[in-house]
Amino acid sequence: MELKGKTILITGGSAGIGLEAAKQFIAEGARVIITGRDQKKLDLAKKMYPSLTAIKSDASNKEAAEALYREIDQLGGIDILYNNAGIMNGLDNLGISSTKHFEKAAAEINTNYLGIVLLNNLFMDMLQSRKEAAIINTSSILSYTPSILVPTYSASKAAVRFYTEALREHLHVIRSNVKVFEILPPLVKTNMSEGMDGKSITPDVLITGLIKGLKSDTYTIRIGDTKAIYLLNRFLPKMAHKLINPKGASLKQHLNQL
Repeated sequence: MELKGKTILITGGSAGIGLEAAKQFIAEGARVIITGRDQKKLDLAKKMYPSLTAIKSDASNKEAAEALYREIDQLGGIDILYNNAGIMNGLDNLGISSTKHFEKAAAEINTNYLGIVLLNNLFMDMLQSRKEAAIINTSSILSYTPSILVPTYSASKAAVRFYTEALREHLHVIRSNVKVFEILPPLVKTNMSEGMDGKSITPDVLITGLIKGLKSDTYTIRIGDTKAIYLLNRFLPKMAHKLINPKGASLKQHLNQL
């Protein structure tokens, strides 16, 4: 897929993986629009990369998403929708006794999964009107083997993976010009993953791999340890599970902190 000259919308683009993606897509000659919920972070991103268009929006909110669509339509539309926005609520979302669990689980599902469905539905006709267009959905290494410390986050990413595969096939059947890519990151060094144990990669390594996959039309883009976990989960699922999850002592320590 050609990136030069394309207009790309990145949700959750004001920091971390999204901001790195904006940086690298700009370097590829793309026009980049980012969204986020924090105006200060959006302003800082705009200051760092003046060619960006930054729009405050919540990808999981229907009214906000519809307003975003109207604004982008007025700007001339997009060629690529990169569904990058995501949240992880962490250790008080284990679902064993916390009264906060349901609300936080709902927030994760709404942002990480339903927000993707919402935006894809809104922008589909716009994308199909382009000569070459794409959707990029962000799932995770945890879509293959869940982390017992972040169960709903893991479930939301598994939902994204299955949805992405089904959407790709559906668009293929109707001979749509919209390509559907899936990026499956391992643990990435961002604010969201702070405090999590395990080997991680930096956002620039992840996005470099993403861009390589887009250019070669590799629709399922597994980065770093995700490749190994994917294979292990097929042939040695118990080993994959052990690699993703901490030992019993570590889990007990986490639970005692709740």
